[in-house]
Amino acid sequence: MITLKINNQTHEFDGDPQMPLLWYLRDELAMKGTKYGCGMALCGACTVHVDGNATRSCRLPMAAVKDKTVTTIEGLDKNHEHPLQIAWAENDVPQCGYCQSGQIMQAASLLASTPTPDDKEIDQAMSGNICRCGTYPRIKKAIKQVAGGDKA
Repeated sequence: MITLKINNQTHEFDGDPQMPLLWYLRDELAMKGTKYGCGMALCGACTVHVDGNATRSCRLPMAAVKDKTVTTIEGLDKNHEHPLQIAWAENDVPQCGYCQSGQIMQAASLLASTPTPDDKEIDQAMSGNICRCGTYPRIKKAIKQVAGGDKA
């Protein structure tokens, strides 16, 4: 039995310990905000927080999250009014929107560890999250807005 906390709720998983966390979130808990992208932990669409750290959930086995705390995009803010979510909307960041939950989760992790990142720190932290629509300038602007360095 694997016990973990997801978005402040305790869950017990009694399945294959090698099942990726992403499939548990999407298929068993019906949390569809975290996306499947590449399946190889390379694109960032599946990014969640595990014990506060941005983590790719598509390759993370359930065994690795035993007794851990997981936050998904659904749990970032119960009213969907996290400062990053607001800045994303104000800066028209999403185009197709597919990668955006992973982008926001990566940015939230960055801002938790580095509240006022410079351009280099933003580029470095966000470099593993791919946006096929190329909204990188708007993503950076939204992050800087939340960090207090730029306004919409």
